Amino acid sequence: MSDAKTENGLLSGIRILDLSRIMSGPFCTSMLSDLGAEVIKIEMPGFGDESRHFGPYVDGESAYFMLLNRNKKSVTVNLKTPEGRAVIESLIPKCDVLVENFRPGVMARLGLDEPKARTLNPDIIYTSISGFGQESPLQDWPAFDLCIQAMSGLMSLTGPKGGPATAVGESVADVCTGMFAAFGTVAALFDRERTGKGQHVDVAMLDSMMAMQLTGLARQLYKHDTPKPAGNRHPVTYPVDSFSTLEGDIVMVCFTDRLFANLAEMMGQPELAADPRFKTNIDRNENEGLLRQKIADWATTMPEDEILQALLAKGIPAAPVWDLKQLTTSDHVASRGLIVKGTNSKIGEIPLVPQPVKFSDCPPVTTWQSPSLGAETDDVLKTIVGLNDDEIDALHETKAI
Repeated sequence: MSDAKTENGLLSGIRILDLSRIMSGPFCTSMLSDLGAEVIKIEMPGFGDESRHFGPYVDGESAYFMLLNRNKKSVTVNLKTPEGRAVIESLIPKCDVLVENFRPGVMARLGLDEPKARTLNPDIIYTSISGFGQESPLQDWPAFDLCIQAMSGLMSLTGPKGGPATAVGESVADVCTGMFAAFGTVAALFDRERTGKGQHVDVAMLDSMMAMQLTGLARQLYKHDTPKPAGNRHPVTYPVDSFSTLEGDIVMVCFTDRLFANLAEMMGQPELAADPRFKTNIDRNENEGLLRQKIADWATTMPEDEILQALLAKGIPAAPVWDLKQLTTSDHVASRGLIVKGTNSKIGEIPLVPQPVKFSDCPPVTTWQSPSLGAETDDVLKTIVGLNDDEIDALHETKAI
């Protein structure tokens, strides 16, 4: 256990050395920093994490980077220099966790792989995030979110019915892998409390995306039925779909015969529930096109609010299709505190979105910030590593930091 201290959080006292960049690794460490872990983010001097160069920008600062790297300490170290690698080696014994998301083999070439880290800190948790894992026939392939979505099968079942494979509109492979990595890291920390031993946590993006697809896997593994794009409808239950109203789109989840009978009554066509073409879910799936048209014709005659209230009153789960403006300005987001006020040294006040899990007995974080490049370098080397001013100046002169 390190001597790191933070004021709040379930992970107060845990120090993390974050060698990750772009999204999957930083998403993992951001979740841990939200829970009070001290995260030392290592960045390349002068350039930083590649995500600092992703738009959109506010006063020259990447909004993407700020959202993803809240409450971390930015320390600039050039891993390509012997002096820079020595700085990392001096930090490893002071940390509980190391997180990296380089391609397998890169950390070994830098002399900072898991076996080397364990010689410096025997009980460290070493979390490796990669596209295909540390051991795979594909381990040397480059792994970007779109590539993983394509290979995971997710794209093959996303998009309009009969249409081309379509990517999800967010970097879901990166995000979900980061969540699995945070889960694995915390599980390894818990195990260390009981056994005293550190673990190497190996998280692959492709594995993570496969594990999420329960409906598709149920069809593939148990029925040998390979899913295809089905639009917004549920692949096996109908009517679970989206429909246009007079002024907006809605979704409904009409997943039982009883609820379908309620829907038919609402539509003024109660006879549909007994119609042999629609009587059971199997029937409704077989005659989806005709049933969809009947529901669509009815839905377009009603205002969005009116149809939603009617559906909910009949016990049929339903919701409006919101865009991000509608979501972020909603009463729900405000009441749950999903957007917090943070600071950036160049911009001032900024909005941030921390991890969403609420705990019954965990003091809330009261101060949020997104670090400027290298802002905490000297302080971390002085207070954690124990270097003096002359030693730090020498590292600056060699451009190791």
